[in-house]
Amino acid sequence: MIGLALTPVAAPAQTVAVPTADNPFGLPEDITLFGKADPDRRTATAIVNGFVITGTDIDMRVALVTAASDAAISEEEMLRLRVQVLRNLIDETLKIQAAAAAEMEVKREEVEQTYQQLAAQNFGSDPKKMDEYLVSIGSSPASLKRQIEGEAAWENLLRRNIMPFVNVSAEEVNDSLKRMNEAKGTDEYRLGEIFLSATSENRAAVLANAQQIVQQLQQGGSFVAYARQYSEATTAVVGGDLGWVRLGQLPPQLAAAARTMSAGQLQGPIEIPGGFSILYLINKRQVLMADPNEAVLNLKQISIMFPAGVTQAQAEAKVSEFGNFADSLRGCADVEAGAAKIGAEVVTNDQIKAEVLPPQLRDIILNLQIGQTTPPFGNIQEGVRVFMLCGRDDPKDAGAPTFAAVMDQLEEERVNKRAQRFLRDLRNDAYIEYN
Repeated sequence: MIGLALTPVAAPAQTVAVPTADNPFGLPEDITLFGKADPDRRTATAIVNGFVITGTDIDMRVALVTAASDAAISEEEMLRLRVQVLRNLIDETLKIQAAAAAEMEVKREEVEQTYQQLAAQNFGSDPKKMDEYLVSIGSSPASLKRQIEGEAAWENLLRRNIMPFVNVSAEEVNDSLKRMNEAKGTDEYRLGEIFLSATSENRAAVLANAQQIVQQLQQGGSFVAYARQYSEATTAVVGGDLGWVRLGQLPPQLAAAARTMSAGQLQGPIEIPGGFSILYLINKRQVLMADPNEAVLNLKQISIMFPAGVTQAQAEAKVSEFGNFADSLRGCADVEAGAAKIGAEVVTNDQIKAEVLPPQLRDIILNLQIGQTTPPFGNIQEGVRVFMLCGRDDPKDAGAPTFAAVMDQLEEERVNKRAQRFLRDLRNDAYIEYN
């Protein structure tokens, strides 16, 4: 028998991490993994309390998200998207199961009615076209109906388990109204939010996911669609819309970001207690003051088109001539006669609300005086145009919101916080097996 002499080697000294508020598990800074782990490439299927979520389920739900974005999605982003969609499907399943356990199942007729309403909104008089559209993008009517069922089940659960136990006193409402009157003339913001919860353990992964979402939104993705699929706040069902809020109602980190934003701008991901938020500024106004976005405008649109085959030099020369013509106008009465001389087309709309205009154009027009025009805008393919402001009817100053409206807002904020805890408890109690 051959003997081996083993020389003892002194092990390096290791410091044992002590649990703290930021590190409740006492995890060391450097960890050694045994075996191979690649969470981004895990097979995208799961069994949730006995209910099977298949790869096909994920494919169809991913198709709903990607169809709302014109931007190309990289392979890495697609992997992240599939992981996030799997999480969403797990949460959706937990909500449906919890509603069934509480004998609050969503009836098939309710799901079908909502589905038909969506079809009518998007496809008008022929709702069956939505079935064809969903199949054409790689999804299915069943996938969308499952999402509708999950949202309705969650609303049923909140209505029974959360809302009856949320109380707002008359004193709190009156205090809020008092603060609102004291803040008259200050800014308030209509914001969209995508909230992703995070812990110290998964912070890096959640942050990377949030950054990928922002990138997709910047490339043309639909904020509403991404909020519905990704956001973990209860506002996900309304596309992340927070409604009108003042900076004092927001966490300090979000308030600081919103203060610097312009309408149509995106900010994030922004780290707040409990996770990360992505903000989108839908609109902005002043508290208890007339909202300029509700002004009714009388506009004349003056436009020129370019013939096929026009060169860049020819187009630039025509745009320059058009710009000089717009500058020479002395009022709305000059428009038709002057436009005829240069071959421009004029379209008049005397009942258009400012809020329906694109944010960048709306801000320019609201700063015009009667008879002034916007700078020329457009391109060779779609033509170049200017707007002239010919009239403006401003709304009256807004009064303070009603007692009931303020109470509803305060209740909704508290319901949102409790709903997040409720969903967390469902996750903790669930038996989930990944395949």
